[in-house]
Amino acid sequence: MKAKPKIVIVGGGFGGLWAAKALANKPVEVTLIDRKNHHVFQPLLYQVATAVLSPGEIAQPIRRILAKAKNIEVILGEVTGFDKENSNAILADGSPVDYDYLVIAAGARHAYFGHDEWEQCAPGLKTIEDAVEIRRRVLLAFEQAEREAYLTGVQKQLNFVVVGGGPTGVELAGAIADIARQALAKDFKVIDTRKTKVMLFEGSDRVLGTFAEELSISAKKQLEQIGVDVRLNSFVTEIEPGRVKVADEWIDCDVVLWATGVAASPLGKALGVETDKAGRVVVAKDLSLNGFPNVFIIGDMASLMQESGEPVPGVSPAAMQMGTATANNILNDLKDKPRENFTYWDKGTMATIGRSKAIAEAAGMKFKGFVAWLMWLFLHVFFLIGFRNRLAVMFSWFWAYLTRERSARLITGDADEMRDAMKFLEARSKNSSKKKNQTPPRRGGGGRPPPLSGGGGGGNLNFFFFATYRQYDQ
Repeated sequence: MKAKPKIVIVGGGFGGLWAAKALANKPVEVTLIDRKNHHVFQPLLYQVATAVLSPGEIAQPIRRILAKAKNIEVILGEVTGFDKENSNAILADGSPVDYDYLVIAAGARHAYFGHDEWEQCAPGLKTIEDAVEIRRRVLLAFEQAEREAYLTGVQKQLNFVVVGGGPTGVELAGAIADIARQALAKDFKVIDTRKTKVMLFEGSDRVLGTFAEELSISAKKQLEQIGVDVRLNSFVTEIEPGRVKVADEWIDCDVVLWATGVAASPLGKALGVETDKAGRVVVAKDLSLNGFPNVFIIGDMASLMQESGEPVPGVSPAAMQMGTATANNILNDLKDKPRENFTYWDKGTMATIGRSKAIAEAAGMKFKGFVAWLMWLFLHVFFLIGFRNRLAVMFSWFWAYLTRERSARLITGDADEMRDAMKFLEARSKNSSKKKNQTPPRRGGGGRPPPLSGGGGGGNLNFFFFATYRQYDQ
C-alpha cells in the first residue's frame, strides 16, 4: 500500500492552524510543529495586556483544537532551519523531520528599526508573554504611584509616553484610558487615576491609516473624547530607561509600549531565498516557494502582490485564507488537479477604541461608534476558538460593561521579571527628582492629597504607546 504523503506545518498560529484544519482526516499524514503548545487569538491580546481578560480565555491547546483529526500529530519544538534538497525541517536539537510538503507559517515579531536594545524598555504585543509583561508594567505604574504618594505626600506626574496610531496602539490607548478613569478610580485612595493622561504618538498625518479617511478622523475624535492626547506627525528617535525622545524633546515616562514595526520570522531568511525588507519571502501566486513547488510560505512570512498592486496585508483573515488555500492546493496535487492562485478576499476591517467606541469598514459601508463596537464584539466572539472560551469572554465583557470592573488585574512574575518592570519606573523617578524638589514626607492622616499645581495636575499618567498597523503572528 502506498504511503500517505507527509505534510509538515511549521507554526500553530492562524495560517498554520487553518491549514491543519483543512487537512484534518484527509488521506495525508500531518505534523504540526510549534514552540508553544497553544494557539493564541491575537486580536484580543491587548485585552489581556489591559487586564480585561485572562490569558486562558484567548488561548487554547493546539492538541485540543485538533483532537478529532486522527491524521495530525502535534510536536512541541522549534524549527531552526531547512534542508530543501533532502526535504527535511531541522529542529533546534538537530533532529530532522522529513516531509513531502512543507508549509511554513512562523509569523512575525515586532521590529525596532535597528534598535533592538529598545525592546527591554518598550515591550511589544505579539504573544501571551508580551501581554502579561505589559499588564505587569501598567499595573505596577499605578501601584508605584500610590506607594510614593502615600510615603511622601507628593503625587508626582507619571508619564507613560507613547507613539503610533494603528489598530493595536489605538486599542491599547483606549483601553488604558478606560481603566484609569473607571475601573481603577475607586481602588486607589491617594492618587487620582482619573487624571491619567494617555498620549498616542503617530508618525503619519492620521491614525488608523489603512482605514478610510473619515473613519480615521472619527477614531481620533473618539480617542480624544475619552481623554487620549493624540499627536500626529510625531516620531520617537530614542528610548532610554525612564524617558523617550520625540523629535528634539525628551519626555519622562514610566511605561512605553511598542506596537510599530514588523519583521517576519528569521526562518524566512534561513531558506536562503529572496526576501523583502521586512524579511518576508517572495512567493509564487499559489504561495509556493519559487523553485520548490512542495514548499509553501503563508501568513506574515509571505510577500505576495495582489492584482491591484497592493501587497496582501499581514492580518489574521489573510493568514486563515492562505492556510485553507494551501491545503486545498496540496490536495489538488494528490488528485492530479491544477493548483489555484491565491486571491485575498478582504471582508473588511475594524478597530475598537474604548467602551462603546469603534470604527468598522465592510462591503463598502462605514460604521462608527456603538454600532461598530457591537460588530467588533460579535465577530471576535464568533472567531474565538472553543465554546468554553466564547462563554468566558462574553461573561467577562458583560461584567466589565455593567460594572466597569476588570477581572484580571493581577501582577505576576518571578523576581527577575519584576525587577525588569521596576527598572523603568525607578529610572523615571530619578529623572523627576532631578527636575523638582520633593516636599516633606506625610505624617499620618488619610484621604487624597490635593493635585499638584501645573503640569496637568497630580496623579497624571501620560501613557505613551508606540503602535502602527496591526500585524498578527500567523
